[in-house]
Amino acid sequence: MFVTPEVNVTVTQSIAFLIFAAPLCLYVAWNDLRAMKIPTWSTDALAIVFVVVGIFVIPFSDYLWRYAHFGVVLIVAILLNAIGAMGAGDSKFLASAAPFVALPDIGIVFYLLGAGMVIGLLIHRTARAIPAIRNLVPNWESWSQGKRFPMGFAMGPVLIIYLALPLF
Repeated sequence: MFVTPEVNVTVTQSIAFLIFAAPLCLYVAWNDLRAMKIPTWSTDALAIVFVVVGIFVIPFSDYLWRYAHFGVVLIVAILLNAIGAMGAGDSKFLASAAPFVALPDIGIVFYLLGAGMVIGLLIHRTARAIPAIRNLVPNWESWSQGKRFPMGFAMGPVLIIYLALPLF
């Protein structure tokens, strides 16, 4: 029997955030596959979702502390971008997604990110190797990127899964 991990996200927070964040996360995944880019407007919109919705569903002191998550992740992501470990859009997405994550859940989110990256890479590389699938969307930039991987394809669904855990 599969047991979902307990997270510090309430059902109310889960529903409120998912209504607005899930479509953005799915768009990020799709657009990163299609163009190998995560548009700034989508990461800005994700941050705005936290700002606007979070104030209503997270206790105020916790809500304020979540902005520190944004700052810390932004600094680390900028450094990773500077050494070429990830793209700028990936960095912006991670920073914008960070406030959604409760501090005690960081371990769970790292696990989800690790699993998501491996699963996403396997799905992408398998799909890329099957001509019938590749020909459905022959102009996707991610097909021709060699070793580069559209990390938004994994990161978007990971945020959705994390936020949805209280619903199971």
